[in-house]
Amino acid sequence: MKALTGSNYHRKLTHRAFLGLGSNIGDREKNLKTALSLLEGAELRIMKTSSLYHTEPVGELNQPWFMNAVVEVETTLSPEQLMHRCQQIEEKMGRNHLIPQGPRMIDLDILMYDQLTVETSSLTIPHPRMHCRRFVLIPLLEIAPDAIHSRLKKSIRELLQDIPDSSAVKRVKRKW
Repeated sequence: MKALTGSNYHRKLTHRAFLGLGSNIGDREKNLKTALSLLEGAELRIMKTSSLYHTEPVGELNQPWFMNAVVEVETTLSPEQLMHRCQQIEEKMGRNHLIPQGPRMIDLDILMYDQLTVETSSLTIPHPRMHCRRFVLIPLLEIAPDAIHSRLKKSIRELLQDIPDSSAVKRVKRKW
């Protein structure tokens, strides 16, 4: 198990993180809006939101298409506290984990947190598969094209150029 690494990690400072949001059950846009409103609070502020994207499932293909987005947040929460907040929201909104990569009401993932690399038994930052997923990189490119993946040392723009994933990602709504 590795400890946190990176510069300027102090719990009292404001941190910049990127979160991936996804839904493919029910009113997908409403689910994403609900999750966004539940995220925001005294310790977390939404700074930027990508457009909404209609995306083809990856992994388990026999399921409805997803609605995905990425948001940039400022937070005083630690990475572990932020993960806990995301899990609480998923649980509150009825997410179950019965089928890995299966249908879900809401999915919230920490993609990046400052320039930290976190590797524990319960949390990995940057997200371990974000560099392989168009449905993450395309919305992230929209709001932070020059952000650097702390493990791979490449910008989002560079990661997208090298991606083998060819799944469909279609912008459906700029403002939500």
